[in-house]
Amino acid sequence: MADESQTITLTIDGREVQVPSGTTIMEAAHQHETDVPHVCYHDGLTPPAVCRVCVVEVEGARVLQAACVAECAPGMVVHTHSERVEASRRTILEMLDSAVDLSEAPELQSLLADYEADTTRFAGGRRRGYPLKDDNPFFMRDYSQCVMCWRCVQICAEDGQFAYALSYGKRGFDTHITTFQDAALPDTTCVFCGQCVGVCPTGALKPKVEWGLEQGFDFDEIRQITKQGKKRKKKTG
Repeated sequence: MADESQTITLTIDGREVQVPSGTTIMEAAHQHETDVPHVCYHDGLTPPAVCRVCVVEVEGARVLQAACVAECAPGMVVHTHSERVEASRRTILEMLDSAVDLSEAPELQSLLADYEADTTRFAGGRRRGYPLKDDNPFFMRDYSQCVMCWRCVQICAEDGQFAYALSYGKRGFDTHITTFQDAALPDTTCVFCGQCVGVCPTGALKPKVEWGLEQGFDFDEIRQITKQGKKRKKKTG
């Protein structure tokens, strides 16, 4: 946490800046109108530092630093768009695109274009594929579009609702967002607040009405779908 009583000076992209002690590199960069791209970071959540798209180069450091959690230090010299940094971000984006459906992730699509990512570089490998989950009357879950940013897990837990309905399952490439024992959402502690849908950056979580309209259903058909969902919830609840 930033300490307003102490100020430190560092250099970001050749520009000398002053920030309170405890300020992260990302916060310092944003305060001085320097863009640092990110995927997992959300300003309303605890930074999970899992996507590594926000990495920056700090002179003297052996590895690139995750700007969302690395704190500024006196005399630090930071490069947010060096060749090394951009190569790293480009590779991460290419790997994400090879494994996950990013067709409904506009921010990531913009980053792919900005970094001139070669979307064929890792093509042909294994992709994350999960069946569409329709187990409640409010929203759909399509984890084939999930980039594992953890935002939904965080907002469902101590960063928001304190419901702890969402977690993760399996390991390695097969790691995915799920519920305890993969139970249907109505059978969990989920209160259907919708906060997880609000922070999802890829379309993996989507309101059922929005999903239905995209599928070409009219409102009467969508109402029927949601009524069926409510009946299922009442029966299992």
